Amino acid sequence: MGNLNLSATRIRALFILILIFFLIFAARLIQIQGIQATEYRNKAANEMQSTRAIPAARGEITDINGVAFARSVYAINIVVDQTMIDDAVQTATFAAPYLGMSVAEVQSAITGTKRYAMVARSAKPAIWRELSSAIELFNASLSKENLDKRIVGFFSERNFIREYPSGSLVSSLIGFVRQDGIGATGIESSMNSIITGTDGRYSFARGLDAEIPGSQNEIVAAKKGTSVRLTIDRDVQWVAVNAIQEAVDKARAQSGTVIVMDPKTGQILAHATAPTFDPNNTKSVTAANMRNPSVQDVYEPGSTGKVMTLAAALEEKKVTPETVLKVPYSLTRGGEKFRDHDRHPVQYLTTSGVLAISSNTGTIKIGEMLSNQTLYNYLSKFGMGKSTGSGLPGESGGIFHPVSDWSGTTAPTVAFGQGYSLTAMQATSIFATIANDGVRVSPTVIAGTTDTSGKFTASVPRTNERVISATTAKQLRLMMESVVSAKGTAPSAAIDGYRVAGKTGTANRYDTECGCYSGYTASFIGFAPADDPKYVISVTIQDPRGAYYGGSLGGPVFKKVMSFVLQSEHVAPTGTRVKPIALTKGELLKMQSQAMQIKVRQASAEKR
Repeated sequence: MGNLNLSATRIRALFILILIFFLIFAARLIQIQGIQATEYRNKAANEMQSTRAIPAARGEITDINGVAFARSVYAINIVVDQTMIDDAVQTATFAAPYLGMSVAEVQSAITGTKRYAMVARSAKPAIWRELSSAIELFNASLSKENLDKRIVGFFSERNFIREYPSGSLVSSLIGFVRQDGIGATGIESSMNSIITGTDGRYSFARGLDAEIPGSQNEIVAAKKGTSVRLTIDRDVQWVAVNAIQEAVDKARAQSGTVIVMDPKTGQILAHATAPTFDPNNTKSVTAANMRNPSVQDVYEPGSTGKVMTLAAALEEKKVTPETVLKVPYSLTRGGEKFRDHDRHPVQYLTTSGVLAISSNTGTIKIGEMLSNQTLYNYLSKFGMGKSTGSGLPGESGGIFHPVSDWSGTTAPTVAFGQGYSLTAMQATSIFATIANDGVRVSPTVIAGTTDTSGKFTASVPRTNERVISATTAKQLRLMMESVVSAKGTAPSAAIDGYRVAGKTGTANRYDTECGCYSGYTASFIGFAPADDPKYVISVTIQDPRGAYYGGSLGGPVFKKVMSFVLQSEHVAPTGTRVKPIALTKGELLKMQSQAMQIKVRQASAEKR
């Protein structure tokens, strides 16, 4: 009986050991074939010589409606195993015509001891089809005695090339990719990490001449990159590009920029520059043309900067739109004489009049009602001296020195828009702040992203900051309508049926090459409808030859682009009338007299 119990115990122990063994074996099997299957496949692939990468396509870059600005197109890399080639001269002579290369170029690529050498990168698929068919026919035509003359060693691998269907339309913003597929400039560069796909890998069995058909085994699938949807509207972009290019050509200017922005969301509908380049062919493009001038080039704003000085004075209640000022042609500050552009006798202008005719001396006198620190603080709140937060590569924050570095002439110079520098994007943001009831919203060109499953994720709302009160912003908008009136500096920006507000700028241009002022920067920035702004458009033209006024050069460009935007976005004509505003002391007294007469008549009518 004891032996039986012992035997049963041994059997149970043996059974338990066998069970444990099988459980361990099963667990290991699950680990290898399930949990770590990819890892072990990769390890096995690494130990195989016949493996290649499967290139992944980059994500697309599209406009707001999904129209592709940049996309990856299927191509072929033609490679060679140099160790398989016995007669490099014969092989090169045969292959060169199909590859569109010289015999010497092909011979150099196929000569050596490398198992993998590039012959033609990103070739059209048709080139490989023609070459491989020709090789097959040639080899099949050889007799048994001449088999040593077979053309061998060529292989193909999948690749992608970047294509830009819209050409130069938005190239300064989009940028382009390098030959190795990495973003070099623009959005292609700044968002390269998410646009770039993840390469896959496959293994294959190698025959005498090439991969053995059917032996390919995908180890890791290639994963396409994330697509980026821009806020840019291609149609608006097209109109803006043509308008600024025409203006730059006509003015024989160095360059020009147009930005169209929604002031409430910060979204950029158009971002046009001239000159530009074709991202499909960048071999002869200069580094200067590859820059994005809207965020990389800084300039002194000139009179467009006056709106910030007036905004500060209005907000601090130092003036009202109808405050009358004695405005001389020139005045001296810090030992330097400052002048208005056109000689004139002493004028008595309202604050609105100072803005309408863009008086330098009048703006200096308004600026002097504020302390230097207060003026500096307001310009800082408008965004001077710091990036707009657009996220565009290479964005400059401009140049804005602290008050501690100011000299006796700095405050008056800053008051009328010189002595500091900004970018076109910063300038657009200033006017968007006024259009948006005093709230500055950081600009953006990114609407969102789309992953490989097709799921769209919208960009997070932009940051915002109140700069001036809604009341001050409304006053400024009304004052800025006078700029596009017949008495203002930009009547050419007026649009029939719509109330338009804006400001011209004609600034001395600082030339870094000579370290001196040379030429001008002409600009016009405005918005419409003025009583309920939907869009802001800035026009900046650098170093025009001949006429250089912001109103005459920038106004027509603004009108052309804004007219199209208002119509394409179905913005109804303005239903409200422009409220008259006095620009001079005489006009103010006349309007006050008329108002008094109306009151007297009304009082008389009430008594009767």
